[in-house]
Amino acid sequence: MYEALCLSALREGESAYVTEVNAGPAMDRRLTDLGLVRGTRVTCVLRSPAGDPCAYLIRGALIALRRADADGVALERQIQAVPAQAVATS
Repeated sequence: MYEALCLSALREGESAYVTEVNAGPAMDRRLTDLGLVRGTRVTCVLRSPAGDPCAYLIRGALIALRRADADGVALERQIQAVPAQAVATS
């Protein structure tokens, strides 16, 4: 099972995979040049105290992006299934 989210929704330490970049022509090109293409794993490494910008690990490089730019990057991550036994005992 997979969850869809945007890049700005990742919390520190979380990772997901790029499914689409849709941030306007100039920003699309910049993000693609940075390595944000379909299938790329992205990890949120650090959030500024105000929450904007955030630093992301992309293909071995640490890149800071503003929330407005990160909102244009669609991600997908796998949701870990909870075993039926764990649900029954809760």
